[in-house]
Amino acid sequence: MNPETSQLMATARHFNLQLSSTPRGARLARLLAGEQLRSWGLGGVTDTAEQVVAELTNNAVTHGHVPGRDFRLRVIATGSALRIEVTDTRGDREPVAGGRGRDEEGGRGLVIVGALARSWGVRPGPAPQKTVWAELPLP
Repeated sequence: MNPETSQLMATARHFNLQLSSTPRGARLARLLAGEQLRSWGLGGVTDTAEQVVAELTNNAVTHGHVPGRDFRLRVIATGSALRIEVTDTRGDREPVAGGRGRDEEGGRGLVIVGALARSWGVRPGPAPQKTVWAELPLP
């Protein structure tokens, strides 16, 4: 391992949760992520991060739910970015931003994530999982 990589890993902070794939699990993920960010002294980004966590975990519960399987939330803070990752067990369902028509309820969660985050995307696997991630800049 080179010194730059070990320095980056030493300065990164990680937060991992595995929660039930239910609306209650999604709410708990948002609340616990917010508390963790405040404990790290990142109060300035907490509201935005909580909204991103809420949208991604709601999608995992609504579209990525498989009975008896949980979703996982991972939050990583480095010197310049906050990365939020939500992993569910429906790798066969790719998320689409604005996937529904204008007059329908829902389908706007990833549009909101795209507006709040500097970037977002989907990483497949390992089967049957997928991870939807978003990055926010840190001050």
